[in-house]
Formats: sequence, C-alpha cells, structure tokens
Amino acid sequence: MQDEELRGAAFAELRRLTTVHGPEIPYRGGLDAGFPFQRGRIPFLTPYKGIYRARAQQGPAALSINTSYDSPYRDRATSDGYVYSYRAGTIDQPDNRALRSAYELQVPIVYFVPIQPGVYQPLFPWYVDSDDPIEREVTVTPGHVVSLGTFERSEPLADPIERQYAFRTTRVRVHQRRFRGAVLPAYRNRCAVCRLREGQLLDAAHIVGDVEELGEPVVSNGLSLCSIHHRAFDENLVGIAPDLTVHVSRKLLEDEDGPMLDLLKGFHGGTIEVPGRTALHPDPERLAVRFGRFRDAA
Repeated sequence: MQDEELRGAAFAELRRLTTVHGPEIPYRGGLDAGFPFQRGRIPFLTPYKGIYRARAQQGPAALSINTSYDSPYRDRATSDGYVYSYRAGTIDQPDNRALRSAYELQVPIVYFVPIQPGVYQPLFPWYVDSDDPIEREVTVTPGHVVSLGTFERSEPLADPIERQYAFRTTRVRVHQRRFRGAVLPAYRNRCAVCRLREGQLLDAAHIVGDVEELGEPVVSNGLSLCSIHHRAFDENLVGIAPDLTVHVSRKLLEDEDGPMLDLLKGFHGGTIEVPGRTALHPDPERLAVRFGRFRDAA
C-alpha cells in the first residue's frame, strides 16, 4: 500500500510541475527537487543511471526509468511501444531486477524521455508490457488513470488497439519536441530565413516529412523557421534550394497585398542562416527533394 501511495505522490507532483514548466521539465530547478512523501522528499530519478527504485519503497519494482540524451543503449520506438534495454551487467543485478519486477507486478512507472540535454518529458502512468530476457530488453506502453470517486487508480490499457493509438499519439508529440529541442538550438534559436529570435514563434520544420524514407528526425533534416516561414515552406510558397538560396513562389512575387507580403517577398534571392557545425547543415540531398516539389507546385 505504501508503494502505491508513493507512486501516486510522484504522479501528483509531476502534474504540478507540468503546469509550471509545460510538458518539458528541466532536471535542474524542476525534477531535481524530487516529490514530497511522508514528511520527506523522494527523488524522481537518478540522471546518471536509467533504472531507479527509491529507498523508501517497500516493494521490488522500479519507480522510474530514463534514457540519457546520448544513450549508449538500444532504446527505441516500435509500433507497439518504447523498447528499453536492461542495464549492462548481469541480468540479476539490482537495477535489472527492479525493471523486471515492474513487469511481473504490473505497477505503473514513469518514463523520463529526454527532449534535449537536461530536459525530460515524463510519461506516466506507463507499464512494462513485456520482458525479453534473451534480448535483454522490455517494452513500455501507456496506461491510464481510472477515477473512483475521490480515489484514482492507474491501470494498463487492456485493449491493444486503444494502447497502440495512445502510444502513437504520444510518440508523435515526443518526436516533435525532441526534434524541436535539437533543431532550434543548432540554429541559435532564430529563424533561418528572417532571423527572428522569439522562441514562441519558432518551429522545427522537416525538410523531408518524417513518414518518408529520408525523413529521419535529425538536425540535417530540419530548419528553424518562424511560424510564417514554416507555413509558407509547407505550402510550397517559399522554397530553399540545395545552395541555401531562398525562393519565393511566382504567385506571391506577382501579388500585391500590402507590407506583410512585401516583407515576405523581400527574402527572395537571399540565403538562409545555417548552424555553425557543418555536420548540422541542411542536407543538400533532402533540400533537392523538397525544392523539386516547390518547383512542381509553381
């Protein structure tokens, strides 16, 4: 019973932190304070290792897991859930026992997914849905909260279709936030076209869509664009050539619709600003694919 109350206290504090910070919570100044429980505070996680069980717990199951931003493990997303690797070492070492116990006991855990270094999105209540000791990995999937009057209880999603839908929805949100968390800092948090610095008006735009063959969520497949240039880019009203030249569609160039449009047309023939590291520059092959669509639309 104590462990159930402890997990409930952790979830309640994460909901509070989410209202303060939004879905992306920094470790320092956020998660590092832990959560209140029985006149003390309990850590949510230990950032230097992935599987965490609190000392205050009476049962053997992990409270949380996390993946470091540059994890050496094979943690990955599948169509059914996130695959999470055992800790290196013997299968019976304490952290692996805690992870496997979360599966055996079917207790809810928190999965802290890194959005950028030192910033996590907590996914909860989640469950260890399967355990593969041969491959040394588990699969974690979303659960849900059941309200029973004034009492709440976490449960796994029993319906596989509902579970897959909940995971796909979460995966898209996490993918977008991780992609944004990588792309915007690479572009020094400003629009590659107009250099706007207002973070709330900046998006991470895919050059090639993430459902396509070349659509990996990597910085070289992304552009930091303000909301207007992102929408114009998506609608093929603005194109970016492999040589980084900005092209405004003939439709807009020939239109006369006031100063805002004149401002947009003013970037025609200019070049975008790129990240400082060459490895993070927009991939010319992807730009060529996308620029071909811009020309076709024109």
